[in-house]
Amino acid sequence: MTATITDACKNALLDSAVAAGLTTTPHLSLHTGFPPAGGNEVTGGAPAYARQPFTWSAAAAGSKAIAASETFDVPAGTTVRAIAVYDAVTAGTQKCWSPAGASARRAFAVDAADLTNNDIQSPAHGVTTNDRVLFWPTIGAALPTGLAEDTEYFVIAAGLTTDAFRVSTTLGGSAVDITAIGDGDVQKYVAEVFAGQGTYQVTAFTVALPG
Repeated sequence: MTATITDACKNALLDSAVAAGLTTTPHLSLHTGFPPAGGNEVTGGAPAYARQPFTWSAAAAGSKAIAASETFDVPAGTTVRAIAVYDAVTAGTQKCWSPAGASARRAFAVDAADLTNNDIQSPAHGVTTNDRVLFWPTIGAALPTGLAEDTEYFVIAAGLTTDAFRVSTTLGGSAVDITAIGDGDVQKYVAEVFAGQGTYQVTAFTVALPG
């Protein structure tokens, strides 16, 4: 038997001072890759990049969000791909992260019939050519062989329909070869490229408990 946690219980857990350290001197950070592997934090610039302290709003509906927008100085030549939470202004421990400009996750599946053309099935997926996406495995399951977690993929024009798409590891490249079935979630995100010194604003960041 598996119990379902009520929103009231989730809220209490998220608001607790010991809930994954989320309420202990929290700071937002920007990253050029996807934590924990390859998640290099932004550095440099003038004004210089620095983590930003923030406060959490009270938990509601099983989730907890930042109370206000936070703005970062970002150096030229930087691509922001992810946002994370640390428990200190420098060093410290990373508590959670999200892709930058992330949309909601959507379920996808690759069946045996899809392997021939490397099709990924996701009804009304909403992605378009050149969109950047990430794939997440279903709890207790594995992604289709050929797709990897914490890896940037680009949607390609070939095979793109309302309910199916293909991806490449490079912009405008060939389809990734998918060799075994599987399923999970797909998530579109928006990386921001800074040709010159600029600012990046985080207007929303939410942590939610499943179940």
